[in-house]
Amino acid sequence: MEENSLIRLMSKKDVHQITQHCEGFFGRLKNEFYYHRDWRNISTEEFMKQLNEYIMWYNSKRIKSSLEYKSPKDYRREDYWV
Repeated sequence: MEENSLIRLMSKKDVHQITQHCEGFFGRLKNEFYYHRDWRNISTEEFMKQLNEYIMWYNSKRIKSSLEYKSPKDYRREDYWV
């Protein structure tokens, strides 16, 4: 590993919940955003633009079961007024 300038990263003990959430997000990102598209003729800049748009949508408008089947934006708005 050292000859290839690679670094081994290991999680701290008992952080499986954090990695579980990250793995869930990246799985959804690949299934919802990446796999069903043909990326061969897309520039890096265009890819990054589309990825940013997906993440903005995911963080504000995507309906989530953990938020009572509401978008984060709607959930926060409703929670604020209660």
